[in-house]
Amino acid sequence: MTVNIIVADYKNPKHAEDLIMLLNAYAQDPMGGNEPLTDYVKDNLCAKLAEQPSVLTLLAYVDGKPAAICNCVFGFSTFKAKPLLNIHDMGVLPEFRGQKLSHKLLQQVEQIAIQKGCCKLTLEVLQGNQVAKQSYINFGFSGYELDPQLGNAEFWEKAL
Repeated sequence: MTVNIIVADYKNPKHAEDLIMLLNAYAQDPMGGNEPLTDYVKDNLCAKLAEQPSVLTLLAYVDGKPAAICNCVFGFSTFKAKPLLNIHDMGVLPEFRGQKLSHKLLQQVEQIAIQKGCCKLTLEVLQGNQVAKQSYINFGFSGYELDPQLGNAEFWEKAL
């Protein structure tokens, strides 16, 4: 088994096709929301990503076949005065699960973050996604808290 991880070029038609296919598969998974990407997203995502200098996508290929995706967004830590890298989407196609692709993607993300001077990696994971949680714990992630009496930070959203 040969695994190749590349940084996606959003203007490359093959990368764009693979990115949309992988992200759509993740979106349709219970851990991605059980909903396919809309036609608008499929038609516009890569062009919009190409306009975002703070976004990074890694694609994993197994024996030349697209197998996994990791979308990341650079942010900034005001408490550290340094950039950070947030792992926004992580998805592995079902037929490629159990092959440590997420760890290979995370290793590449970590190398890029170090090269860019980031102070930390961040991510969100569903409470019920035990497989992903264990994978992230094994890689060195933990819940974020400042004071144990105040508990873990929670990820909230407000749709606009």
